[in-house]
Amino acid sequence: MEESLCIVAIVERGKADKVVQEAKKAGANGATILYGRGTGEHEAMRFFDIQIESSKEVILVVVEREKYEPVFETMIRAGKLKEPGKGIIFTFPIDNLVGLRHRA
Repeated sequence: MEESLCIVAIVERGKADKVVQEAKKAGANGATILYGRGTGEHEAMRFFDIQIESSKEVILVVVEREKYEPVFETMIRAGKLKEPGKGIIFTFPIDNLVGLRHRA
């Protein structure tokens, strides 16, 4: 496999399917969705007496470095990740990868 990046997006529960659908349209071959829970929300609930959903969906997408930008930008738009409180997105390089084969 060519040099690759992993795109990681953490979004509100229930939003990952839409983000992944749009990422595939932009060139992603697939994605993995994991479920998680944030830790910072408990402090906000206690101090501000507001209800915040702490359940999150974590999206992992592996793409070739030279093809990542349209997928990354599409995921930002689909998840509305530039809006406060909607989630975060980042990338990191993958140095070693075993077991991933894209079907043509």
